[in-house]
Amino acid sequence: MQTVDLHSDDQSAVEQAAALLVDLLPEGWSTMESALREVAESLPDERISRIAREGEEVVGWVSGQEAYIGHTWELHPLVVKRERHRQGIGRALVADLEERVRERGGHTVYLGTDDERGETSLANIELYPDPLEHAARITNPGGHPYEFYQHVGYTIVGVLPDANGFGRPDIFMAKRIAPLAAPQT
Repeated sequence: MQTVDLHSDDQSAVEQAAALLVDLLPEGWSTMESALREVAESLPDERISRIAREGEEVVGWVSGQEAYIGHTWELHPLVVKRERHRQGIGRALVADLEERVRERGGHTVYLGTDDERGETSLANIELYPDPLEHAARITNPGGHPYEFYQHVGYTIVGVLPDANGFGRPDIFMAKRIAPLAAPQT
């Protein structure tokens, strides 16, 4: 497996990355047209867009964009071909993105991992008035990917109740990827 930049002139790879979105995250990208737009938005030089490929086959894709004046980057999205789950591809793509962010001077990577399918204990309940209390007791009866991110070092830092409609929250996670700097005086 090789991890490389995704370029607009590699139309086959662009289409394969978009197809992964439609297959794996249809709540966000139900059509190839919307998925191709998402991939195209990831391609400018100020963004990070990396694919895992074996020969000409794209087996995973990750993208990141700068936030907070470059100190923090958002990982969005990450997809790995369904039949290739649990083979280290997602872990490799996340580590690769983190390295690219460090090279650009970033300190933290964050992400939102929506629970639109009712996979966690945060779904289909009233999270107010204290969403963080619920987040502290989160469980994963439905195989939600937040546990994957925990395994690669991310921490739940918040939850946005009803982000995708009642009972469908977005779970925010983050990871410091740069050494802790001494406080400035």
